[in-house]
Amino acid sequence: MGFPDLYLTAMKNRIAFISDHASPLELLEGVGGQNLYIAETAKHLAKLGYELDIFTRWENPAMPKIVDWMPSVRIIHVNARPLNSLPKEELLPLSEFSNDIVSHIQREKLDYSLIHAHFFFSALVAAEIKKILSIPFVVSFHGLGHIRTIHQGISDHFPSGRIDIEKRIIKEADKIIAECPQDREDLEMYYGAEPSKIYVVPCGFSAAEFSPVNKQEARDVIGVEKDCQLLLHLGRIVPRKGVDNVVSSMVYLKQLAPSSRLVIVGGETGSTDIHSNPEIARLQELATEAGVLDRVTFCGRKGRDLLKYYYSAADVYITTPWYEPVGITPLEAMACGTPVVGSNVGGIKYIVADGKTGFLVPPRDPPALAAKVGFLLSNQDLLERMSAQALVRVNTLFTWQKVANMLSSIYEEMQQAVVDSKPGVLLHKKIQVA
Repeated sequence: MGFPDLYLTAMKNRIAFISDHASPLELLEGVGGQNLYIAETAKHLAKLGYELDIFTRWENPAMPKIVDWMPSVRIIHVNARPLNSLPKEELLPLSEFSNDIVSHIQREKLDYSLIHAHFFFSALVAAEIKKILSIPFVVSFHGLGHIRTIHQGISDHFPSGRIDIEKRIIKEADKIIAECPQDREDLEMYYGAEPSKIYVVPCGFSAAEFSPVNKQEARDVIGVEKDCQLLLHLGRIVPRKGVDNVVSSMVYLKQLAPSSRLVIVGGETGSTDIHSNPEIARLQELATEAGVLDRVTFCGRKGRDLLKYYYSAADVYITTPWYEPVGITPLEAMACGTPVVGSNVGGIKYIVADGKTGFLVPPRDPPALAAKVGFLLSNQDLLERMSAQALVRVNTLFTWQKVANMLSSIYEEMQQAVVDSKPGVLLHKKIQVA
């Protein structure tokens, strides 16, 4: 190993994640999405030899400032009043958040080789820290404001300046991580992002959490009838997820697959009380009006330890959001050997191999969805073949360890750029390492 290799090895050990509104600690409460991404990538990067500090908003005064979450991974809570949970749409301005991180870095004399910022709020903080401390940063947006505005319009409650902030971040970031090819195209088309700065790194799944369970055993655990054709939707119950599209498809599936039943897992709580979620109330009313309420079961939110049973119990997993930059749930379903019928959008069309591990359909088109689901349910050989191919695909392309390896390659490229731009610093560091 030569001096440059020694330098890079020493340099890469400590990095910072900034995730202002999503902490791995919230996974204990069943929260997924960005929280899960942060937790799993941090865990697997630590296995590669990195030391990580995850900076996130301090929302619980009973929580210590620093939590040693696991070996080589700390969670550092950042002062940003008020000291309680806020909707992420209300987190601006972030000057106090930025100042507390800078103070902590300077006070503790922390030498981060880079910052990985998650979401545009965190990236705005990383951009400010870069100006003050010259720490390079890479950003994962986990969704873009322009795309959200296209699909949600006036129902989007993020600040109107979000897109301008994202444009600034894209110019100032050293690297940008897109989570699917569509995400890359959107960054280039709508934001003018420099193609050479963009790297496609998908989300992953945990084989320790998700693997096939015998279908009858899984149905016993979740308490559904054994001889039905079971369809599953699992995830957040909000309009953009297109759960109404799935419910409406049951009107057509009454004829195409008479024994089909739909189970919907998700919500703000484990309760199915309509008062706990206005969208659940709307979906129940839709099912009633369509005459399919007897074929649809709302289960509320479930703990992550139960999810593999729901995925494994299903014959088909359905997810038809209007847009989807990430797509974690179809990965988890495929990891349990369940074919996926999903919207031909974003991360889903990257994950699902159309005709091999499931089918892609237009969003907001119940007849098209029902046609594909009905065709799949009528062909047991095809179901079994897609199940096997789904397992191969996710285990080959979408493990969290593979994701961490891809991130590590990007980090090392960034660190090499620092070495190349500061030969004097490299010489000094070489002598220290040697």
